[in-house]
Amino acid sequence: MASPEGSGLRVNAWNLLLLVPFLMLVVPWFNSDAPRLFGLPFFYWSQFAFVPVGVVCVAVVFKMTKSEPTLPAPGASGGVDELDEGTAR
Repeated sequence: MASPEGSGLRVNAWNLLLLVPFLMLVVPWFNSDAPRLFGLPFFYWSQFAFVPVGVVCVAVVFKMTKSEPTLPAPGASGGVDELDEGTAR
């Protein structure tokens, strides 16, 4: 799915995968003591388990979207040389 011309945003279905780590923020789903793993309550070890899940989600999104071209935002300057005040005389 391509972004509209000149929007400066990347719109892609793969980016929805970045919402998966936010599921950890829904505390009532994970707020329990059992089952325990190595003496840790479920609430704690599930948070540790979500760290690699989040890393994998970010890696997959990066791999799948890195070849997409980015469009400059409207009104954005072309580069560093145009921003250099010393060269504009």
